[in-house]
Amino acid sequence: MTGATPLHAPLALAPAMADALARWLDGERSTRDRSGHTITAYRSDLLAFLSFMGGHHGEPALPARMGALTQSDMRAFAAAERARGLSARSLARRLSAVKSFLRWLSDREGFDASRALSQRSPRYRRSLPRPLAPDQARAVIDLAAASHPTAWVAARDEAVLTLLYGCGLRISEALALDGRDWPMGEALRVRGKGGKERQVPVLPVARAAIAAYLGAQPWGLGPDDPLFRGVRGKRLSAGAVEKAMVRLRHALGLPPTATPHALRHSFATHLLAAGGDLRTIQELLGHASLSTTQVYTAVDDAHLLAVFGAAHPRG
Repeated sequence: MTGATPLHAPLALAPAMADALARWLDGERSTRDRSGHTITAYRSDLLAFLSFMGGHHGEPALPARMGALTQSDMRAFAAAERARGLSARSLARRLSAVKSFLRWLSDREGFDASRALSQRSPRYRRSLPRPLAPDQARAVIDLAAASHPTAWVAARDEAVLTLLYGCGLRISEALALDGRDWPMGEALRVRGKGGKERQVPVLPVARAAIAAYLGAQPWGLGPDDPLFRGVRGKRLSAGAVEKAMVRLRHALGLPPTATPHALRHSFATHLLAAGGDLRTIQELLGHASLSTTQVYTAVDDAHLLAVFGAAHPRG
């Protein structure tokens, strides 16, 4: 088995397994409030796994047979995925989805999945966020306000990027805002990953930028209307913001790591450098685990070491 067949897995999947997979995905979507992107990734992960197991054992993967899976089977799947070029990080995510499905299936079918679940996920080095320097972040927002020939589009881009940097929002969170979220007070209730809500402070400069955009854009704003619109009046897409950021970083000579998400990284890093504590930053970012937020301490330490290395006298 080479790992190429997962592309054709929907045709080879046994009806009973297809039904089980659909039920599990429905449960993840409804009870855990997984995003559409996450559900799509889970489906791909499980189709790859079930297709591999079908070829590995020479018969379709069926729910009742999943109890016979061993650690050796899981190792074979992991080896095949790595041979296909899957990174350690992507494989770890794929195995996590597979194990969640097997736990659910074992409860439903009444078998012991402990042998398969004992397979360890590969270790990988978590990449550090690539924030912008404070002056770079300000330059991006200032240029956004003046770089587009259509005034209301320039005002929109400035408002969106100000929200990302000033409030630490994910791009999906900013673009999901509706008319009912305006006007904003000193805090904004944001619905993040997994449907978890959090309160984030809204700086006066962010409220002013949004007000300027709304005063310039050509549409009305009802409660169910998108707060940020594209040029045709529909909800602004993440792709449009990413294209704007590409244009801005080229104009400013910034690296490819200067993305919309880098502004969220910049928010966290600059807040930490200014004396913010990790627990507060965790809450503002909406991280489920403090370990996710702790990566910013490494960024800050790396910055300090770089400054030290550049300034220290060498005799």
